[in-house]
Amino acid sequence: MKSICLRRWFPVFLVCWLLPVLFNPAYALSTASMKAHSSPLQPAINRDLVINMGDNAWVLASTALVLMMTAPGLILFYGGLVRRKNVLSTMMQSLILMAMVSAIWMVYGYSLAFGEGNAFFGNPFQYFMLNGVGAAPNPDYAPTIPQESFMLFQMMFAIITPALISGAIAERMKFKAYVLFMVLWVTFIYCPLCHMVWGKGGLFNWSLGGQYPVLDFAGGMVVHVSSGVSALVCAIVLGRRIGFPAEPMPPHNVVLSLIGAGLLWVGWFGFNAGSALNAGALASSAFAATHFSAAAAALGWGMAEWRLKGKPSVLGVASGMVAGLATITPASGFVTIPAAFLIGLTGGVVCYLAVSRLKARLHYDDSLDVFGVHAVGSATGLLMVGLFASADVNVAIGNTFNAGGHVVSLAGSAAQLANQFRGLLFTVVLASVGTFVILKIVSPLAELRVTPEEESSGLDLSEHGESAYND
Repeated sequence: MKSICLRRWFPVFLVCWLLPVLFNPAYALSTASMKAHSSPLQPAINRDLVINMGDNAWVLASTALVLMMTAPGLILFYGGLVRRKNVLSTMMQSLILMAMVSAIWMVYGYSLAFGEGNAFFGNPFQYFMLNGVGAAPNPDYAPTIPQESFMLFQMMFAIITPALISGAIAERMKFKAYVLFMVLWVTFIYCPLCHMVWGKGGLFNWSLGGQYPVLDFAGGMVVHVSSGVSALVCAIVLGRRIGFPAEPMPPHNVVLSLIGAGLLWVGWFGFNAGSALNAGALASSAFAATHFSAAAAALGWGMAEWRLKGKPSVLGVASGMVAGLATITPASGFVTIPAAFLIGLTGGVVCYLAVSRLKARLHYDDSLDVFGVHAVGSATGLLMVGLFASADVNVAIGNTFNAGGHVVSLAGSAAQLANQFRGLLFTVVLASVGTFVILKIVSPLAELRVTPEEESSGLDLSEHGESAYND
């Protein structure tokens, strides 16, 4: 029965993964190019490039900050939000990805995302086992730092993105199924989408030969929309937790979550400002935009909650802050501080309504509101940057993209808003369809959901044989 199911779904999955080809049927990867990259050759780089020590120090520091966002940031934030019988299992879901995704990134993930390929994915053999990734810079991506530093920085994004999904399926997914799902998700959704947005020649890459210019500075599409939409699909396929929504399921330790939220805020400076890939003015601008958006969203969420519920909650303000960070992520390197404040304020209110009203109306059980905060927030930011992007903040968007032999400005306009919407829609379709098919592939290999008895006793004991508290 299992083999029949696999034979039925695996071809469907392959077709869905290759759907991007239908998005641009005229595109074809040359056979000669693939042959040239099929052997582990050194990348074509300019040996005269000089490493800037300040840039490299900032990117390495940012790399550590982004890793801190997963552990201990996300681990504490999510761990405090679940019930005490599921604390360790929830933390484990983020912790294991730090090891798993690092291995995938080393073997083929980095190459699939940043190797030279076609508009949809890089050649997985170009940097296989990180061959050719060393001290020499890659001028296409970061000409003033070692390619190894760039690789490490991008790896931290690959780690935290699937970890965000775990918040939607907390307290009910089998660990084995979770591991299998994440291996496939990183391989077939994250890495190709990363290449499309940030890889050379990627479909949406506005600065390195893409066809449809989408402004996504630090991962609105790549990180937050992809993970948030996938989280929603996972939550719907798995079904609601036993007792939801009739039974109250309050966080077991809000203090832990607040500590995690604070670490996320600090780490996000590396996430966004580090994406400038140098220690110059653009990093400062992205840093400032990140901070003021988070502040505005915390105020926006708090005021909306105060107005509609009568009292502003501590957890609500913290959730608003995270929503503001997710909202500004795609826009952080393109907008002024006042625009960032407006984007954050809007994101805080919109995300609060998504979590409090949309979720209740549609009756889905996204345990820790990954969709409402990350997908809805970053979708808001992606669209708003189409209106507020400024060439005064980032000169490159005014003179880099070439369409039909003419330089086209990507500063805020109706045309750029349309580009942003196209990229957003593509990401939603890819993430939702791809996630659904991956779940169907994993299902016959490992039960997706724990039994009612295991769910009742808690996943800490049933999945890991441990307990967070011994009292």
